Amino acid sequence: MKSRLATILAALLLGSAGLAYSQGVASDVDKAAKDTGKETKKVAKKTAHGTAKAADKTEDATEAAAKDTAHATKKVAKKTAKGTEKAAEKTEDTTEAAAKKTGHATKKGAKDVGHGVKKSAKKTEDVVK
Repeated sequence: MKSRLATILAALLLGSAGLAYSQGVASDVDKAAKDTGKETKKVAKKTAHGTAKAADKTEDATEAAAKDTAHATKKVAKKTAKGTEKAAEKTEDTTEAAAKKTGHATKKGAKDVGHGVKKSAKKTEDVVK
């Protein structure tokens, strides 16, 4: 009976050691989980802050680029308008000069034809007499 008692005591001693060891492991795992949670929270905050800063910088850069593009477009539009206006004036001047020349030539041609008709009429009159 003494040997059974000793065996039972030995089993209880080993079981309690295992229980104590498992409680230590559980405590270590719990501590590691809490530490990991804290670090994850810190990293998440830093990431969110970095993302917000990057978004602000992107917004500022986009706004500046849009303003520059708008300004450049406005300048080009003004230059194009001035160029078109100058071209229209040149076309107007050229057209006016051509119209004057055409009018002069038409007038001269009409006088020449009229003079020829007048001569023919006189000749016809002379022949008829």
